[in-house]
Amino acid sequence: MYYSSGNYEAFVRPRKPEGVDKKSAYIVGSGLAALTAACYLVRDGQMKGEHIHILEKDNIPGGACDGYMYPGLGYVMRGGREMDNHFEVMWDLFRSIPSIETEGLSVLDEYYYLNKKDPNYSLCRATEHRGEDAHTDGKFGISDKAAMEIMRLFFTEDEKLEDRKITDFFDDEVLSSNFWMYWRTMFAFENWHSALEMKRYLQRYIHHIGGLPDFSALRFTRYNQYESMILPMINYLKDHGVIFHYGIKVTNIRFRIENGRKLAEHIDIMRGDSEDSIDLTEDDLVFITNGGCVENSSLGSQDRPAIFDPEIKKGGGWDMWRKIAAQDEAFGDPDKFCSDPEATNWMSATVETLDDRILPYIRKICKRDPLSGGVVTGGIVTARDSSWLMSWTINRQPQFRQQPKDHCLVWVYGLFSDRPGDFIKKPMRECTGKEICMEWLYHIGVPEPEIEELAEHSANTVPCMMPYITAFFMPRKESDRPKVVPEGAVNFAFIGQFAETPRDTIFTTEYSMRTGMEAVYTLLDIDRGVPEVWGSVYDVRCLLDAAVKLRDGRKITDMQLPFKERLVLHELLKKLEFTDVLKLLKEYSAV
Repeated sequence: MYYSSGNYEAFVRPRKPEGVDKKSAYIVGSGLAALTAACYLVRDGQMKGEHIHILEKDNIPGGACDGYMYPGLGYVMRGGREMDNHFEVMWDLFRSIPSIETEGLSVLDEYYYLNKKDPNYSLCRATEHRGEDAHTDGKFGISDKAAMEIMRLFFTEDEKLEDRKITDFFDDEVLSSNFWMYWRTMFAFENWHSALEMKRYLQRYIHHIGGLPDFSALRFTRYNQYESMILPMINYLKDHGVIFHYGIKVTNIRFRIENGRKLAEHIDIMRGDSEDSIDLTEDDLVFITNGGCVENSSLGSQDRPAIFDPEIKKGGGWDMWRKIAAQDEAFGDPDKFCSDPEATNWMSATVETLDDRILPYIRKICKRDPLSGGVVTGGIVTARDSSWLMSWTINRQPQFRQQPKDHCLVWVYGLFSDRPGDFIKKPMRECTGKEICMEWLYHIGVPEPEIEELAEHSANTVPCMMPYITAFFMPRKESDRPKVVPEGAVNFAFIGQFAETPRDTIFTTEYSMRTGMEAVYTLLDIDRGVPEVWGSVYDVRCLLDAAVKLRDGRKITDMQLPFKERLVLHELLKKLEFTDVLKLLKEYSAV
């Protein structure tokens, strides 16, 4: 497997890999990484669909990319997905997946034309004082000292960031700024999370720094992530004969490891209470989704809290990874991620409005009609004075194909589930759906005497607790996640958010899909390049643009520098006169 860039290889159809007709594949899990691996096995690996088996412990595919209507409970979206125009693997695959909405178009075609016609941007990024615009006004609000702290992290080599926290690099100059409010609420970073992951994000999305305050950098699907992304992939795979096995818990994968050679020999499974094993040969490829950010998720209801239950259970992704990791140090260290659920949890809730009584308060904040069918909030709106650090978003409505046209679905989340609320004086994790809705209504400016009535009769709210939702952000070493294909691996690969691939960022659709593609391309030795992570970090134009916009448009010459450094800068700029370098600096308003 190797990386490529540009379009020389982008549209090449790979030759059929040698010996693929006698190979089979077993894919553990049915999340985005797993489905991507299956799609690449079919499209580029040209493996027979009936040779591909997807083993899923639940009765619904999709993993964390969910979106369901549970009869008697309500609509549930545990999370949402923010996409970028440089998700190279994602678009490489989705150009080949037929849309289930528009005949003759691919998922990529549909997505492209939707976002071109209805571009995403926010008209209110944050509120305070119960629904009043916080007037962040597109500003990051960081000092020169804070900018230097961010720059220092940006340039620190990865080896120096292992097992270190964000607070090892940022102090209150950064942590009290608009920049950090934008960042932590958009990506769900906590102060104690990994400095290494923070650096990766900074470098990966340096071309989007200017679009961070108003979300103009983002793009979204038409419907929820399950209906817009997962269902088309499922249809594609079923059309090619891929076999889905539901209710199968993989409890362990046993390896024969000798002389540096690692061979997966048995997949231990449970069907209900019955234990069994699938025996493997070298021609049986195994794709392992290890860990899981939505493991142990629980749903509440309008009248019942979602239970916080972090106990790791047999047949779950963490338990399986622990058993695998015990067999070889190259298989990672799951306990680096799953041993402190108090540091990795947050909660979300899906609010369905049942009439038009709540909509005016939404309209006042987002300055758009929530039932227009177009962009609504354009990303999350953060109530920055919320004790739960609550944010909420409304994507294009309807979010479900079968959703009533006059109902609106709101996704709400809080980073601090253990803190008492501002209106509901108890922790978010102890609240019913109705109580979470009441807290949200309080923060969007509903008069207090009307809050309970609206939460009870004008909305239905389903809360969700996720103990491990940001487990992948915990401080770590590179070796704590297994490589997609560990050294010496013969017939297996790790995929998903807890497999290690260079430069890309976890908690994204692209990361999951990239691991799936890299796994297939490596094990089948497909003769075509995997598109490299977009190289904006190496583009001087992006670096200049980001440096200026991060400082809210202030030029380099405006920095408060000591006299000698100002003199050096002056002399340097003088030497650059009549050069393309100075022209570039001026073009991006750096001087």
